[in-house]
Amino acid sequence: MAGELPDNAKLVFGEHVDRAAEFVRLLEEHGVERGLIGPREVDKIWDRHVLNSAVIEELFQRNERVVDVGSGAGLPGVPLAIARPDLRITLLEPMARRIAWLEEVVERLELDNVTVLRGRAEEGPIRAQLKNCDVVTARAVAPLEKLAKWCLPLLKGGGRMIALKGERAQEELDRDGTAVERAGGVNGKVVVVGADVLEVPTTVLIVERQTRRDR
Repeated sequence: MAGELPDNAKLVFGEHVDRAAEFVRLLEEHGVERGLIGPREVDKIWDRHVLNSAVIEELFQRNERVVDVGSGAGLPGVPLAIARPDLRITLLEPMARRIAWLEEVVERLELDNVTVLRGRAEEGPIRAQLKNCDVVTARAVAPLEKLAKWCLPLLKGGGRMIALKGERAQEELDRDGTAVERAGGVNGKVVVVGADVLEVPTTVLIVERQTRRDR
């Protein structure tokens, strides 16, 4: 709850931990009433949501351009932006009330590396605006088949879709692998990150967009 700073938060966020703590405080105070998190999630914001999102930072190269599709409460985009201020992150979200929340958070936390954009990844104007990014992230947005169709077109050749998934990520990859290939995805794999700092590490599904040499 508010005022309690987990030791693993300091390990993950380092000198930026106060900014992460303010994000947690905002979620604790406003998350339920604004429909961003469920009532039972309030006591789990640090580990289940914020740290769970932030530990994926090790999968990114410096200064990459990132789109967080269906950002919602700002997960994983906001924790990632706090942990890695070198990344240029767009929070993409279709719902007006969530856009309002994201804009408030970005202003309150002074996240100069973050842009908030209303829209859906599958929309033509959005694809034109965000094309050729380095990485697309998504957390609890859609099954892999849909996610690949929405996200892969935003990536440059060789770019990566990094989707935060649960323990059944490999099953999802096995089930939807053919659909991912049809959407232009290659080299799908499941990776676990944060095992050294989280009791329950984060399971991530990574898919690359084909380059012309792959075809």
